[in-house]
This record gives sequence, C-alpha cells and structure tokens, in this order.
Amino acid sequence: MSQTSATPQQTVLNATHRALGAKMVDFGGWDMPIHYGSQIDEHHQVRRDAGMFDVSHMTVVDLHGPRVRAFLRHLVANSVDKLKVSGKALYTAMLNERGGVIDDLIIYYRDETFFRIVVNAATRDKDLAWITQQAKTFDVEVKERPEFAMIAVQGPNAREKVCTLLSAAGRAVAMKLGKFSAAEIDGMFVARTGYTGEDGFEIMLPDTQAAAFWQRLLDAGVKPAGLGARDTLRLEAGMNLYGQDMDETVSPYEAALAWTVALDAGRDFIGRAVLEQQKAQGAPRQMIGVVMDEKGVLRHGQKVLTAHGEGEILSGTFSPTLGKAIAFARVPAGEIALNVPGAVHVDIRGKQVPVRVVKFPFVRDGASLVPAM
Repeated sequence: MSQTSATPQQTVLNATHRALGAKMVDFGGWDMPIHYGSQIDEHHQVRRDAGMFDVSHMTVVDLHGPRVRAFLRHLVANSVDKLKVSGKALYTAMLNERGGVIDDLIIYYRDETFFRIVVNAATRDKDLAWITQQAKTFDVEVKERPEFAMIAVQGPNAREKVCTLLSAAGRAVAMKLGKFSAAEIDGMFVARTGYTGEDGFEIMLPDTQAAAFWQRLLDAGVKPAGLGARDTLRLEAGMNLYGQDMDETVSPYEAALAWTVALDAGRDFIGRAVLEQQKAQGAPRQMIGVVMDEKGVLRHGQKVLTAHGEGEILSGTFSPTLGKAIAFARVPAGEIALNVPGAVHVDIRGKQVPVRVVKFPFVRDGASLVPAM
C-alpha cells in the first residue's frame, strides 16, 4: 500500500464533486466521493440506467520498447500472447516469487512496442517500483501518465448515452467496440471495460478536459455515483478488491482467479513454480461466496466456520439488488455443499449465524443469480 499523506491527494474533478454535494472520504490517500446523497440510489441507477464514477486516482502506465511483450510475458500470470489486435485488453495479476498477488491490473495492447497498463491507486508506489525494477532487464521504458483523468460510465444505457456525446465517426467506432477492447476516439482513450458487472466504458482523457466532459455526461442524463456504490456493485458482480480479497500472501488460486492464470508452455513468469505446485496439489485455501438469509450484515474479518476449519469474511456488504447480505470468504480447501443453509456459519458478535455458500457472481445483467430459498 502507498503511504497515506496528511493531506489526501485530489483528482482534477474534486471541486466538481464538492459542488454536487458529495460526501468525501480519504480512500488510499485520495480525497474521493463516497456518495452524492444516497449510495443505494446510486447503486440502482447503475444497475438500471447509467451512472458515472471518477476513477482518476487509478494509475495509468505506458510501457515502450521492442521487448515489451517479452517483458509482460515474464511479469504477469495471464498470457499477453492472447493480445494480437490493437486495443484488445487483458485482466491479469502481477505476482511475487511466492505466487502472491502484488496487484491486479488491466493490460491494453497498442502495438508491438507499446502496451498500456492500469493499476490500483493504493498500490501505486509499490507497483511502479516493482515494474520498473523488472523492466530493466528488458530495456523497457516505464512512463506514468498522471495527466490523464479517468471516468467510468456504467449501466445498461451507458454506452448509448456516451455515444450521444461523440462525433459521428467516433460514435461508429464506439458502438462497434467489443468487450475488453479500447480505441482512440475524439482525443480520448475509450475502453469497454468496467468494475460493476454492467456494460459501459472507462474513458481516459486529458485532465484539462475532464470537468467539461463530466458536465456533458450530466447533461446527457448520466448521474454521478461514489465509491460506496462502486463497492456494492463490484461485489455483487463477483469482482475482487485488492487489499481486501487478495494481497501478497494470497495466490490467484486462493482468490478464485484461476481463470487469469495461463500455464502456457515455454513461459517462465514470476511466481509460476508456486502456481504449478498449487495446481497439481491443490491450493490450501479457497474463496467462496456466501449469502445470509437472516437480517444483518457480513463484514470483513468475521470468523467463518466450516467442516474443514476456520476462515474469515473478506469483502462483505448489504446487496441492494438482492436485499440481503453477501460476502466473499476465504476458508480452508475442501468441498462445501452449495445452497445449503448452515453448511457454513459466520460468527457475528459471538452468535453462529448460518449462511449459504453460492457461486458468484451474485448478480448479472441486473438480475439475481442466487437461488431463492
């Protein structure tokens, strides 16, 4: 984690948030909006229509050099060889030698000498130090891009509303953009990615243009949403939060991220040996999804009791879409019956409360995936 300074950093949209009445909080050393009045309303706005988030605190890094693909083949657990078309994106984890997750990130392929990555805000300092250290062997230039702001527009109507603000040519490109792809459109880097489980765009643009574009989005009917709604949306969508659901002591297999690991032949990425061993023998821990049918809230750090031993709640929240508490938990490896009340218990203030283990995501396309009781 980066050190939190006495005075949090501000994005270029800070004054805009305050003018809209946002409640601001210190998030990883940044002064960010938690909500603009109602976190629940903002959550539903994204699920049902379109909402926007200021994610300018995220760190954009450009990698340049003739050996940049070889560098990324070594740096991350997923295979960048999947990226063959300019603009395509890849979600992956950057590991240490013990197979623990240093950070999760998105890689965008621009050309054979230019890849762009986006890493988390709270891990900026350690990420840049690690990436820069590893890049030396490959003679890759590591260039942070702090002059970019980033706005995420998410929801079933997000793409349509953004496209009304683009030029005719830009609109044509944006509407054809496939999922997990990006393109330069009207001077902006527009990616069809997100952290909510909804469709939409993450838009990088010069910070000098961010406030004006935010206002244009407002005028187009896109409502602002804060970090509170972003957290409930991503948990419903089954997406990990770095520092809470995974860290440097957790492997991708222990964070339900096996799908981001490519053990392709001939590629010796950092942490590979540990992952090969865990795949062969099984990881000692597993991440599960749980839902609590009783009233109450599941919170980080609560003890989870299973037939195989004790674990703990990672991310936990009240799900506005489901109307009940949901959580990720990390527990000892072993088979657990799905959708059986009481197969697992959570210790809440000394009381063992029964919960159901369910597959996640909990929500897709605005609808519950959790079996009814």
